[in-house]
Amino acid sequence: MTPLAPTLQAFFTQRLIDQRQASPHTVASYRDTFRLLLAFAHQQTGTPPARLQFEDLDAPLIVAFLAHLETQRHNTARTRNARLAAVHSLFRFAALAHPDHAALIARVLAIPPKRQDKAVVTFLTEPEVDALLTAPDRTSRLGRRDHALILLMIQAGLRVSELTRLRRCDVELGRGAHVRCEDKGRKQRVTPLTSQTVRVLRAWLAEQDGDPEDPLFPANHGGPLSRDSVQRLVNKYATIAERACPTLAGKPISPHVLRHTSAMRLLHAGVDTTVIALWLGHESTRTTDIYLHADLTLKERALARTTPPRTRAGRYRAPDSLLAFLDGL
Repeated sequence: MTPLAPTLQAFFTQRLIDQRQASPHTVASYRDTFRLLLAFAHQQTGTPPARLQFEDLDAPLIVAFLAHLETQRHNTARTRNARLAAVHSLFRFAALAHPDHAALIARVLAIPPKRQDKAVVTFLTEPEVDALLTAPDRTSRLGRRDHALILLMIQAGLRVSELTRLRRCDVELGRGAHVRCEDKGRKQRVTPLTSQTVRVLRAWLAEQDGDPEDPLFPANHGGPLSRDSVQRLVNKYATIAERACPTLAGKPISPHVLRHTSAMRLLHAGVDTTVIALWLGHESTRTTDIYLHADLTLKERALARTTPPRTRAGRYRAPDSLLAFLDGL
C-alpha cells in the first residue's frame, strides 16, 4: 500500500471525524468526491486506487478531473467547486505529514475555484404560504403530519437534514416554546416557536404515543423521514396548492425554498440580518446578505423614501444634416 492510501484513511478518521467532528452529510460528500477522483485516476493511469502515488494525483490530473465533472457528468460549477474544496482539504492535511511532496501539494492547492452565477433566491409570498399550508388533507393522519412539518419548516427555517433528525424531545411546547436542532458543524441551535406552531405541534404529538427519542415526524415504518421523502411531499402539496394559487405554477419549490421563505418573512418584519443569521444557523452574516439582494420590497421602500432629482428628460438632436438623415432611416 502506498503512502496515499493511509493518508486518505487518516484524513477521514482523524481530520474529519475526530478533529472536525464533521456531520454524516459532510463525510458522505467527501467520500463521494474521492470515490470519483480515484476512479478517474485509475482510468487515466491504469493504476488501481490502492496503489496510486501522490505523484499520480498531480495538478494536471486534478484539473482534468474537474473538467470531467463538468463535461462528462454535467455537474454545475457549484458542485465542481465543492469537489475541489474536498481535494484541497485532503492536500492541506497531507502537507503536514508529507513535506517531501510540498511542491506538488502547493500546485494542487493553487487550483482556483470556478466563478459561478449567483441565482436569485426563490421564496414564497404570504398567499403562496397560505395555499401550501392548506394543501394537506388534515382529516387524515398523514395530512396532519405533513401540515405540521411544513409549518415548522417555514416558521423555524430548518434545513431538511435538521428536520429529519428531530425527535419528540427536541420540541418544548410549554413556557418559552422552542425547537432544538443540531445544525452544520454539530452546533446546537434553539429556535422559538409561534403560538400557532405550538398549537399544531401539540395536537400532532397528542394523537400519537411515542418515546422522547422517537422521530417527531415518523415515516410509515416508524423511522425518520428521508430527505427524498420530504422533497416528494413538498412537491406533492405544491402541485395541489397551484389550484388555489396560480403564482406557484412554474416556481421551483423545495425544502430549501421554505427555509428561504422563513428568512424573507423575518426580513419583511424588520428583523436585523444578524438575528436572521442566528435564526438560520449561518456562521457569517455574509451568507444572510443574499436575502437583502433578493428582496425587491425593501428596495422599493428605499426608493420611496428618496427625493427624485428635479430634472427634465433631454431631447437628442442630430448635430449634422447627414447624421439626421441616417438617424431617420
